[in-house]
Amino acid sequence: MAVRRRRRARAQLTAGTAGAGWAPSELELSRRAWRRSRARRSTLVALLSTLLFAVAAYLAVTRAPGWPRVRATFFSWSVAVDALPEILRGLWLNLQVLVVGGALVLVTGLLVASVRTLRGPALAPLRIVATVYVDLFRGMPLIIVLYLVGFGFPALGLQGVPTSPFVLGTTAIVLVYSAYVAEVFRAGIESVHPSQRAAARSLGLTHRQTMRIVVLPQALRTVTPALLNDFVALQKDVGLISVLGAIDAVRSAQIVVGQTFNFTPYVVAGLLFVALAVPSARLADAVTARARSRQQAGSLL
Repeated sequence: MAVRRRRRARAQLTAGTAGAGWAPSELELSRRAWRRSRARRSTLVALLSTLLFAVAAYLAVTRAPGWPRVRATFFSWSVAVDALPEILRGLWLNLQVLVVGGALVLVTGLLVASVRTLRGPALAPLRIVATVYVDLFRGMPLIIVLYLVGFGFPALGLQGVPTSPFVLGTTAIVLVYSAYVAEVFRAGIESVHPSQRAAARSLGLTHRQTMRIVVLPQALRTVTPALLNDFVALQKDVGLISVLGAIDAVRSAQIVVGQTFNFTPYVVAGLLFVALAVPSARLADAVTARARSRQQAGSLL
């Protein structure tokens, strides 16, 4: 209600000043012109400094004694063109793991965070299990979890246990990243003021309705930048499923390297992962900047 009153008052003030024929003073116009000129100058200085740094780095690398050998070994255009179709086919597997794993990570992380925020002594065993899970998989390197899941589960010899590297690799990634995402969700849930829950319960909402209608929408808006950053990290870590024998982009590049004795396919695979991650990184930066500007403006996220 307070936010609505402020917006209404701001709109009335704007309408009143517009109706009175208000116009900025000469001093305000000069300040705006100075800000624009300063912004243009800052952009020009940043552009020139970046260009100078790029030229200096290029000259330092290309004039090194071993540059011809490095160029032929890591930046061969003909090898890159020949390896690109195979690497793209492998990248399709990485994209499938990213989509399936990302969806499962969100669901599992939210479930674990909800369990960790449960209250009451009778629910202590659930909270303990969720805490142990988060501490275990958040502290264990992903590569070790991939080995344990990818080679440990099939070794059990149980009926119905999948042996596909896609399933096992996705499972390991979900186990690790769900622990990180659960803590992000828990931080967002606990950032909601207790008065919000009290108000919802006073209106007759149950605990589940309070979480779904009142708490989670506010928590999600708060933690969206952090979730996007975790998604960017997930995009590059899906390439680790190659250690289980999956023919993804990294393994495809490795096969071509073994055939050509040239490391250019690794560079191609790395650039493809960068091209995959850059849009998500820029989206995360934009969402973070938008949230920061709203916080500084004093409005709701």
